[in-house]
Amino acid sequence: MVPAAHAQTINPAYKKMLENMYQKTVPFITVAEAARWKATQSHLVFLDTREPEEFAVSHIKDAKWVGYKDFNTKIVSSISKQTSIIVYCSVGYRSEKVGEKLLKAGYTNVYNLYGSLFEWVNQGYPVYKNRNELTSDVHTYSRSWEKWVEKGKKVY
Repeated sequence: MVPAAHAQTINPAYKKMLENMYQKTVPFITVAEAARWKATQSHLVFLDTREPEEFAVSHIKDAKWVGYKDFNTKIVSSISKQTSIIVYCSVGYRSEKVGEKLLKAGYTNVYNLYGSLFEWVNQGYPVYKNRNELTSDVHTYSRSWEKWVEKGKKVY
Protein backbone atom coordinates (compact mmCIF):
# COMPACT_ATOMS: atom_id res chain seq x y z
CA MET A 1 0.00 0.00 0.00
CA VAL A 2 2.76 2.40 0.98
CA PRO A 3 6.49 1.99 0.46
CA ALA A 4 8.34 1.62 3.76
CA ALA A 5 10.36 4.73 2.95
CA HIS A 6 7.14 6.78 3.05
CA ALA A 7 5.61 5.17 6.13
CA GLN A 8 5.49 7.36 9.18
CA THR A 9 6.21 6.85 12.84
CA ILE A 10 6.34 9.43 15.59
CA ASN A 11 9.79 8.35 16.77
CA PRO A 12 12.59 8.38 14.12
CA ALA A 13 14.59 5.81 16.11
CA TYR A 14 11.56 3.48 16.08
CA LYS A 15 11.32 3.86 12.29
CA LYS A 16 15.00 3.00 11.92
CA MET A 17 14.55 -0.12 14.06
CA LEU A 18 11.52 -1.16 12.00
CA GLU A 19 13.36 -0.65 8.73
CA ASN A 20 16.12 -2.98 9.93
CA MET A 21 13.65 -5.61 11.14
CA TYR A 22 11.11 -5.81 8.32
CA GLN A 23 11.71 -8.05 5.33
CA LYS A 24 9.16 -5.98 3.35
CA THR A 25 7.39 -9.08 2.02
CA VAL A 26 3.88 -7.81 2.84
CA PRO A 27 2.60 -4.40 1.69
CA PHE A 28 2.46 -1.80 4.45
CA ILE A 29 -0.41 0.38 5.50
CA THR A 30 0.18 3.39 7.73
CA VAL A 31 -1.63 3.83 11.01
CA ALA A 32 -3.44 6.91 9.71
CA GLU A 33 -4.61 5.13 6.57
CA ALA A 34 -5.66 2.03 8.53
CA ALA A 35 -7.72 4.23 10.86
CA ARG A 36 -9.38 5.89 7.85
CA TRP A 37 -10.17 2.50 6.34
CA LYS A 38 -11.55 1.30 9.69
CA ALA A 39 -13.92 4.27 9.75
CA THR A 40 -15.12 3.84 6.16
CA GLN A 41 -14.90 0.17 5.11
CA SER A 42 -17.40 -2.28 6.51
CA HIS A 43 -15.60 -5.39 5.21
CA LEU A 44 -12.17 -4.57 6.62
CA VAL A 45 -10.69 -7.15 9.02
CA PHE A 46 -7.93 -6.54 11.54
CA LEU A 47 -6.05 -9.69 12.57
CA ASP A 48 -4.07 -9.60 15.81
CA THR A 49 -1.09 -11.94 15.59
CA ARG A 50 0.16 -11.59 19.16
CA GLU A 51 -0.11 -14.06 22.01
CA PRO A 52 -3.49 -14.40 23.79
CA GLU A 53 -2.25 -12.64 26.93
CA GLU A 54 -1.14 -9.63 24.85
CA PHE A 55 -4.51 -9.50 23.07
CA ALA A 56 -6.35 -9.70 26.42
CA VAL A 57 -4.55 -6.58 27.67
CA SER A 58 -5.56 -4.50 24.65
CA HIS A 59 -6.19 -4.67 20.93
CA ILE A 60 -7.66 -2.67 18.07
CA LYS A 61 -11.44 -2.58 18.35
CA ASP A 62 -13.16 -5.58 16.74
CA ALA A 63 -9.84 -7.20 15.82
CA LYS A 64 -9.86 -10.97 15.47
CA TRP A 65 -7.15 -12.78 17.43
CA VAL A 66 -5.31 -15.34 15.28
CA GLY A 67 -2.00 -15.75 17.12
CA TYR A 68 1.46 -16.28 15.76
CA LYS A 69 3.14 -19.44 17.04
CA ASP A 70 0.28 -21.73 16.07
CA PHE A 71 -1.21 -19.64 13.27
CA ASN A 72 -2.87 -21.69 10.58
CA THR A 73 -4.88 -20.29 7.67
CA LYS A 74 -7.78 -22.57 8.67
CA ILE A 75 -8.54 -20.07 11.44
CA VAL A 76 -9.40 -17.43 8.80
CA SER A 77 -11.12 -19.74 6.32
CA SER A 78 -14.43 -17.92 6.83
CA ILE A 79 -12.87 -14.68 5.53
CA SER A 80 -13.12 -14.13 1.78
CA LYS A 81 -9.76 -14.12 0.04
CA GLN A 82 -10.64 -10.74 -1.49
CA THR A 83 -11.40 -9.06 1.88
CA SER A 84 -9.04 -6.27 2.95
CA ILE A 85 -7.05 -7.64 5.88
CA ILE A 86 -4.70 -5.66 8.11
CA VAL A 87 -2.38 -7.78 10.22
CA TYR A 88 -0.63 -6.39 13.28
CA CYS A 89 1.31 -7.41 16.36
CA SER A 90 3.41 -5.28 18.72
CA VAL A 91 5.90 -3.88 16.19
CA GLY A 92 5.14 -5.70 12.93
CA TYR A 93 7.51 -8.67 12.79
CA ARG A 94 5.06 -11.42 13.72
CA SER A 95 2.32 -9.85 11.64
CA GLU A 96 4.62 -9.77 8.62
CA LYS A 97 5.17 -13.53 8.96
CA VAL A 98 1.43 -14.19 9.27
CA GLY A 99 0.81 -11.86 6.32
CA GLU A 100 3.23 -13.92 4.24
CA LYS A 101 1.22 -17.06 5.02
CA LEU A 102 -2.02 -15.32 4.07
CA LEU A 103 -0.59 -14.13 0.76
CA LYS A 104 0.76 -17.61 0.03
CA ALA A 105 -2.72 -19.02 0.75
CA GLY A 106 -4.24 -16.73 -1.89
CA TYR A 107 -5.49 -13.78 0.14
CA THR A 108 -5.09 -10.80 -2.17
CA ASN A 109 -5.55 -7.69 0.01
CA VAL A 110 -3.26 -8.23 2.99
CA TYR A 111 -1.44 -5.30 4.62
CA ASN A 112 1.00 -5.14 7.52
CA LEU A 113 0.28 -2.23 9.88
CA TYR A 114 3.48 -0.18 9.84
CA GLY A 115 4.74 0.08 13.43
CA SER A 116 1.82 -2.13 14.47
CA LEU A 117 -0.01 -1.71 17.77
CA PHE A 118 2.77 0.34 19.38
CA GLU A 119 2.53 2.96 16.63
CA TRP A 120 -1.28 2.81 16.68
CA VAL A 121 -1.17 3.80 20.36
CA ASN A 122 1.69 6.29 19.90
CA GLN A 123 -0.40 8.15 17.32
CA GLY A 124 -3.29 8.41 19.78
CA TYR A 125 -5.68 5.79 18.43
CA PRO A 126 -7.72 3.84 20.98
CA VAL A 127 -7.25 0.27 22.14
CA TYR A 128 -9.76 -1.98 23.83
CA LYS A 129 -9.96 -5.02 26.09
CA ASN A 130 -12.55 -7.66 26.87
CA ARG A 131 -15.83 -6.76 25.21
CA ASN A 132 -14.46 -3.72 23.43
CA GLU A 133 -13.97 -1.78 26.67
CA LEU A 134 -11.67 1.23 26.13
CA THR A 135 -8.31 0.97 27.95
CA SER A 136 -4.98 2.75 28.13
CA ASP A 137 -3.09 -0.50 28.83
CA VAL A 138 -0.57 -1.69 26.26
CA HIS A 139 1.21 -5.03 26.53
CA THR A 140 4.81 -4.20 25.63
CA TYR A 141 5.82 -7.80 24.84
CA SER A 142 8.92 -7.47 27.05
CA ARG A 143 10.73 -4.84 29.09
CA SER A 144 13.29 -4.36 26.31
CA TRP A 145 10.52 -3.39 23.87
CA GLU A 146 8.74 -0.97 26.22
CA LYS A 147 10.88 1.94 25.01
CA TRP A 148 8.88 1.97 21.75
CA VAL A 149 5.58 2.63 23.55
CA GLU A 150 5.30 6.37 24.18
CA LYS A 151 1.65 6.59 25.25
CA GLY A 152 -0.60 4.49 27.43
CA LYS A 153 0.12 2.36 30.48
CA LYS A 154 2.82 -0.24 29.88
CA VAL A 155 1.85 -3.76 30.94
CA TYR A 156 3.97 -6.96 30.86
